[in-house]
Amino acid sequence: MALLARLDRLPLSRPHYGLLLIGGLGYTFDGMDSAVVAFLLPSVKAVWGLDNGQLGLIGSATPFGFLFGAVAAGLLGDRIGRKQVMMYALAFYAVFSVIAAFSPNYGVFLGARVLAGAGAGAESAIIAPFLSEFVPAKRRGWFVGALAGFFSFGFVAAALIGRFVVPAGAEGWRVAQLITAVPIVMLLWWRRSLPESPRFLLAKGRREEAEAVVVALERKVEAATGRPLPPVPEATAQPAVQTPKVNLLSALKFLWSPAMAKRTSVIWLVWFVITFSYYGFFSWIPTLLVDRGITVTKSFEFSIIIYLAQVPGYFSAAWLSEKLDRKHTIALYLAGSAISAFWLSQMDSGWSITLAGAVLSFFLNGTYAGVYSYTPEVFPTWIRATGTGLSSAFGRVGSILAPTIIGLSAASLGFAGVFGLTTAVLAAGVICVIVFGLSTAGRSLEDLTEHGRPVQTAKEMTK
Repeated sequence: MALLARLDRLPLSRPHYGLLLIGGLGYTFDGMDSAVVAFLLPSVKAVWGLDNGQLGLIGSATPFGFLFGAVAAGLLGDRIGRKQVMMYALAFYAVFSVIAAFSPNYGVFLGARVLAGAGAGAESAIIAPFLSEFVPAKRRGWFVGALAGFFSFGFVAAALIGRFVVPAGAEGWRVAQLITAVPIVMLLWWRRSLPESPRFLLAKGRREEAEAVVVALERKVEAATGRPLPPVPEATAQPAVQTPKVNLLSALKFLWSPAMAKRTSVIWLVWFVITFSYYGFFSWIPTLLVDRGITVTKSFEFSIIIYLAQVPGYFSAAWLSEKLDRKHTIALYLAGSAISAFWLSQMDSGWSITLAGAVLSFFLNGTYAGVYSYTPEVFPTWIRATGTGLSSAFGRVGSILAPTIIGLSAASLGFAGVFGLTTAVLAAGVICVIVFGLSTAGRSLEDLTEHGRPVQTAKEMTK
């Protein structure tokens, strides 16, 4: 379609980077809100006299909410639009972060953390598919990988909050959660500056609105670059315009149809592997360090180093996604994660654990950069948000299980056994991606998902 060809031929410039900043800040605060929980565990354990099983439930609360938030965001994003879901999800998680900060007991705190996680999960599931629909194919891997890289800033901020705010007083753990609710003010900015996705508008038959968004973006790009726009290439694929209404049943039927089952199974497994490993590691690393005789303050200092390693992890993988293709980048960083997890399992001193943990952090987060780029590319526009949301939600099953499994098994398996288990999970992911993954670099979204298929195919496959 000529309109999408016009969109895809635009060079990356200030308007695109503005979208990157808006979406990236959303990821920063999502990451901060979910990561800060790990630094609250020692405090809430002391306040309410909790055991490891109860701490494990707290560690699982946010990802449990993420699961339902991701599913809801996907379904709503394909029905009412990406922009509205982003804004309402942000407000939802900020409100429940405040409620968690004032929790009078363990039950209220646990429930509030679940609901805050639902808001954060909804927002994080919608941002990548939303912004991927604005970016030309040749730069999409870098753009979405860099977008996911903003998560790392949130984790570093959470580590700083854990180091300097949480230990500052008896109520430090409450203040920490109030800080994570500050980005509610971003709503005013987002409401005025965010356009709706032209691809979504076209899929809903709202061509005039899509045209207006593309024209506005063209003018901004031309003004930003100071050069005439490139010529419009011939469109190579026709997006489906007559699309069905998406619900959970029709989405699952389509995603697991013969045409999509391979793609769906690969991406769901990768999400499970990386999320299980990631949350298993980051939810428990401060507590595991403390249990090995390291003070809470020193544990948080070590955690800051580990979290800082996320930054080069994300952005190096974003760069490699354009050079090696997404599937190869994911496999490479998963392999690095597996090796690092095994290395960590053999360490016993504070600094050696920190060094190995930093390397593991680098590779785990690099994997996420590849996964966030890869996921929206494998689903058609009419179900892109739902497909991404369901993939993320399935991954959250791993994040729900990991903190509880590690909390309950740490006593029997020990420090080495916990990360030996992580190594095995990561190795399975490497094999899956290498053997079954789809190459996506440099291909338009329509070419990846709709090339050679009739307009009615999507509708027919949900009947």
